[in-house]
Amino acid sequence: MVVTILVSLIYVVISSLCPESGALPQELYSISISPSMSPSSATPMPVTIQENPPLSPAMFVIGDSSVDAGTNNFLGTFARANHLPYGRDFDTHQPTGRFCNGRIPVDYLALRLGIPFVPSYLGLTGAMEDMIHGVNYASAGAGVIFSSGSELGQHISFTQQIQQFADTLQQFIIRMGEAAATSLVSNSVFYISIGINDYIHYYLLNVSNVENLFLPWSFNQFLASSVRQGIKHLYNIYARKVVVSGLAPIGCAPNYLWLYGSENGECVEQINDMVREFNFVMRYMIKKLAEEHSDLNITFCDVFEGSMDILKNHERYGFNVTTEACCGFGKYKGLIICLSPEMACTDASNHIWWDQFHPTDAVNAILADNIWNGLHTNMCYPMNMEDMVIQKAERS
Repeated sequence: MVVTILVSLIYVVISSLCPESGALPQELYSISISPSMSPSSATPMPVTIQENPPLSPAMFVIGDSSVDAGTNNFLGTFARANHLPYGRDFDTHQPTGRFCNGRIPVDYLALRLGIPFVPSYLGLTGAMEDMIHGVNYASAGAGVIFSSGSELGQHISFTQQIQQFADTLQQFIIRMGEAAATSLVSNSVFYISIGINDYIHYYLLNVSNVENLFLPWSFNQFLASSVRQGIKHLYNIYARKVVVSGLAPIGCAPNYLWLYGSENGECVEQINDMVREFNFVMRYMIKKLAEEHSDLNITFCDVFEGSMDILKNHERYGFNVTTEACCGFGKYKGLIICLSPEMACTDASNHIWWDQFHPTDAVNAILADNIWNGLHTNMCYPMNMEDMVIQKAERS
């Protein structure tokens, strides 16, 4: 009864925040959404004037809420971050659709590459200058499995995001010619962060009796195989530099600490074990892909390792709140999602978790440093992103 009331409350509040939200017809899942449908509150991304040429011409982002830069602002879904306090510590101090108080990892990585923040695909105007430095296709709630996260409403799945990139490539070819377009894509970085919703919104919810049909190991292999097929599709359309992000330790997320009744903030190891196993399978799969394609520079960044380093050494990193989210409600603030500024703490910089599942800007900055060059701890195999985009001969 309590859960029913809470769900109803969430629905009412989100509906008031996002009056246009609501499940869309199935037919709309496969069509492009016109820029004219953009929310009037869409916030322009900061543009950095570069004195030096970028290290990569563009970055293309595929994934879920960990890297969503505003896709879900344009969709009928509960999974939206287009309201404060989301974005309060962002460059514009306004919500952009990022599930964070500030920047997400790909924002920091864009700055490292020397390119502007990468805009959301559904927020593009159609102008070449909007997408010449890359496009972000990531959608909160999306998973490898099409139906993962469908109870939240509309999202753009992993396969659909790859198709959106294929459409972008066609636009590049039409406007700049095939040779220039393929050169741009092959020299750009592809960043993939997907899979966590296949646990949160599918396996752990036992959708379609999946837990009884697949042991975690089999489920992990299925997901990794599906990601592999997606990467091969990207390779066939000229992607040659690919960074794959592993899954974070969601067994330590405030939502599961509350849901599983953690007494003193101990992580839920049975969930973390699944994540560790998935990351292991993915790392092996990526190693094999690299062996199959000598011209494919691909690396796996184990976000679980990097996140656990932060959790274990939180004092060294300046975090003194490790289990409770900055914004939420209930024990560990893991019961209800972040809905209003009044639900948020004053200073998020000393918190590891921003909301039920997502880390703070401060954590994202550390993880991005590790992905770039292993500044705090090595978590990318076989190479860091910097090594991928800068030839060693140029650095010596």
